[in-house]
Amino acid sequence: MAVLEVGINLGMKNLVENKYYSSSDNILDPNIRAKFLSGLKSCFTEVFGDKINVISLSNFEIVCYFKMIELPSKEDNDTQPLLSFAIIEKGTNHNFVKQHLKEIISQFLNRFPVNDIFSKEAKYFEGFESRIDEILGDLRLKIEDRIKSVFRD
Repeated sequence: MAVLEVGINLGMKNLVENKYYSSSDNILDPNIRAKFLSGLKSCFTEVFGDKINVISLSNFEIVCYFKMIELPSKEDNDTQPLLSFAIIEKGTNHNFVKQHLKEIISQFLNRFPVNDIFSKEAKYFEGFESRIDEILGDLRLKIEDRIKSVFRD
């Protein structure tokens, strides 16, 4: 039970991506995934009046948490979802992962100004990956990797 990958998207734009295991490599290209999640979020919100929580695939699940953010401009009312997601192994506790995703979004918003989030490219946010690692702790390790770390010399 582990987080295989974590990311942050602004609307259809991928900002941060942390891969922990190569098994998540073939799930979705980051740009396609950002568009997919953004489209699902819009669909669920508009059609069902609900939010995305967990998307279940055959071998993995995607847990999502988003917060709507707005560019502070009087001319342009641009509001977009700042979405954090985790690709997890089946059987991983969704609520526990979601708590971590909320913390990731909170710290991301504390670290970067909204203007930068809207205007900068993914390269600008690269340093935040280490902060995500700290937030997740050993949740990003599979059980066998946790056991190995206990018995290291």
